[in-house]
Amino acid sequence: MGDTIQILIAMVIYMAAVIVIGIAFARKANASSDAYFLGGRSLGPWVTAMSAEASDMSGWLLMGLPGVAYWCGIADAAWTAIGLAVGTYINWLIVSKRLRRYSVKAGNAITLPEYFSNRFHEKRKVIMTIAAVFILIFFTVYAASCLVTCGKLFSTLFDMPYIPMMIVGAVFVLVYTLIGGFLAESASDFMQAVVMIVALVVTVIVGTIAAGGLGEVLDNARSIPGFLEFFGIATPEMADGVQQIVNGEPQFGAAGQYSLLSAVSNLAWGLGYFGVPQVLLRFMAIRSENELTRSRRIATVWVVISLTIAVFIGVMGRALYPAALTTSSDAENVFILLATNLFPPLLAGFVMAGILAATISSSDSYLLIAASAFAKNIYQGLFRKKASDKEVLNISRITLLLIAIVAMIIALDENSVIFTIVSFAWAGFGATFGPLMLFSLFWKRTTRAGAVAGMVSGAAMVFIWNLLVRPLGGLWDIYELLPAFLVSCIFIVVVSLLTPEPSKEIQREFTEVQAGK
Repeated sequence: MGDTIQILIAMVIYMAAVIVIGIAFARKANASSDAYFLGGRSLGPWVTAMSAEASDMSGWLLMGLPGVAYWCGIADAAWTAIGLAVGTYINWLIVSKRLRRYSVKAGNAITLPEYFSNRFHEKRKVIMTIAAVFILIFFTVYAASCLVTCGKLFSTLFDMPYIPMMIVGAVFVLVYTLIGGFLAESASDFMQAVVMIVALVVTVIVGTIAAGGLGEVLDNARSIPGFLEFFGIATPEMADGVQQIVNGEPQFGAAGQYSLLSAVSNLAWGLGYFGVPQVLLRFMAIRSENELTRSRRIATVWVVISLTIAVFIGVMGRALYPAALTTSSDAENVFILLATNLFPPLLAGFVMAGILAATISSSDSYLLIAASAFAKNIYQGLFRKKASDKEVLNISRITLLLIAIVAMIIALDENSVIFTIVSFAWAGFGATFGPLMLFSLFWKRTTRAGAVAGMVSGAAMVFIWNLLVRPLGGLWDIYELLPAFLVSCIFIVVVSLLTPEPSKEIQREFTEVQAGK
């Protein structure tokens, strides 16, 4: 049997298992919009933790992060991973329980825009509308990154054109999300989190042995100027966008400088956790806030192990196949390269199902949350307040289709770098919702006007910094999440202090949540 056929069989088996899960939960998921969008707040601690992290990491974990490490060394990848690990822990520690409690107190909110709107007792639903619009924008970009992952994976494996393969991946994800809703998504994400970490562990063990041991991998990394430094960075010698190869050896220039400011900039990835809906919704969906402590431990361990191995896979890939990937976009295929060369075809198919797992677990979350933001918060919240559950579900499915089409258009460029797409969307969520989430949970004086100002200023600064300021380079080359997050915080505080304090009823609710009632 041909190698490609065996890989295909393994991946089909995996995809079939995912579809079975969707079908199994379809009836319960379609019982109501509450069940479809939040699972009726019935998740256990293991599913909550594992599905949150699997939906968060996406194919970026198995392609984007190893690709960065393969291309220019550990500095960018490691500082980003450290920021994400710390952010994960703090988010579960300080946000999860209070958000679970407050989302119930705030009119039993089942979406993030609904929580923010109910938290400030809105009548005109301005916060809800703005939040829903930004969720649609940034999750469409996020979904595009997942489709790029699918396209790169399938086109590399089956030697087929990128665009048809990307569309095939998009259709599968769309059909699956339409079938099962939040419960199916969370259950399959639990399975996919297991698949992802097993794929990472198996690949790093087999790859290290194939490279001649840990010592050989590290010796190779040290031989490349700046590659294994936390405050240095490797600089591939390029010609026409391609790294130069001489006598089979990739060429590098002198090590580049990696400043403390650059490290802080990448550590700022951790701030994004306070605003990413796919994680925050899991806090809201767990069946009891008392189980969140266990979830926090599970999630933190999973994240630390996965991120560490993902970075090391990039380093190991450079030792095993130093000249195989000669552009920053191609470098994101290092995990695929390792799997197809280190494992028998059938096993390689199951290992690479880890990439598919990561992609599906994220894209279904992104599509579902974006669809719920429109159907529940804009369509029902603004235009059809008396819309039935069935009508809301139908509108959400139409929205899913439209978002998927736009995401496919964004993903048409096969030279897109997954890491870059994800970093922009991550900054968007972190700066738009992160500061407001923290202030809504921990500062009683936050006003509705402050909330609006914080969201709009944070989102605007992400675009301004990314498109206008960061290209200036030098001291301005800071990841847009950090300045945008700070600007949003400033606007929330200043505008809240300049406007009348919240009503006594809002303050009473805040005090009750704070007291654990």
